[in-house]
Amino acid sequence: MPSRPDADDPRLRDLSEGEILQAILSRTAQATHTIIGPGDDAAVIAAPSGTVVATTDTLVHGPDFRLAWSGGYDLGWKSAAVNLADVAAMGARPTALLVALAVPRDLRLSFVESLADGFRDACAALAPGCAVVGGDLTVSDVLTVAVTALGDLEGRAAVTRSGARPGDAIAVAGELGLAAHGLAVLFGRFRDGETPVPVEPTQLAAGERAAVAAQLRPSPPIGLGPFAAVAGATAMMDVSDGLALDARRMAAASGITIALNGAALGVDPARALAGGEDHALLAAFPPGIVPAGFRVIGEARQAGVEALLCDDAPVDVSGWDPYRDWDSTAG
Repeated sequence: MPSRPDADDPRLRDLSEGEILQAILSRTAQATHTIIGPGDDAAVIAAPSGTVVATTDTLVHGPDFRLAWSGGYDLGWKSAAVNLADVAAMGARPTALLVALAVPRDLRLSFVESLADGFRDACAALAPGCAVVGGDLTVSDVLTVAVTALGDLEGRAAVTRSGARPGDAIAVAGELGLAAHGLAVLFGRFRDGETPVPVEPTQLAAGERAAVAAQLRPSPPIGLGPFAAVAGATAMMDVSDGLALDARRMAAASGITIALNGAALGVDPARALAGGEDHALLAAFPPGIVPAGFRVIGEARQAGVEALLCDDAPVDVSGWDPYRDWDSTAG
């Protein structure tokens, strides 16, 4: 959103809750499954299959994002994307988002307007028909965005982490390690001591721009979640905490060992294993039915001593921890 004069961009402390909410809700879209939308005590969302997939995630300034690096639009987009990915990982189609905001009084109205635009556009691009249908607004010294996402299984059974069996192909849709590369660029190039400073795009090479975008404005393959379920995925999950950690979780839930092929992980297997916040979809499929959009990166084996192998060697990577990898400071 273009900047505007301060006189036309009041601070939130100078507005009522109703005025702020109206500014946000005027920028949201209509969700396809909405029966009653914003304006009542609660929204009413249709669940044609009779089941509802629900998930929630909270982004807090400091361990999850930095305002020096993320504008309101980026933050709205990312907050939507990370929740949509969890719904898709169950094989469901996202239907609605509920957003609770805790905002500092000194923020400008334009920031929350941009936040709303980011939510709207992320839903339109990643999960058409899904939209923000309600939420809550309160005041806090720390900017916090809490999102609950709902989804519909469309008559299918949910795809869990626990269904992979020996002989299944292990496949992934989306990028691995790119978001972690972006975070490394931000921490390595856009800080003054411990203080984050705004990103200067002219200082980024093409590959770095893509990596920073993957970190600040991720685009998970949401539509491939239901597609994988229809194709026969036996297990699936969102890769948000690094492939090493999340593959171990799938292996443990399914009672198998996952053996990865290092060459299939990309140009930087170490970063692919350790990096977090990719929001790729990790799935297991019976042999021969891996659908388009997924690439095979390994296989499921009988459970062994190690839950995760890469090129038949144990993987000595712990995975992603936002309090460690965002250095746990307030930013």
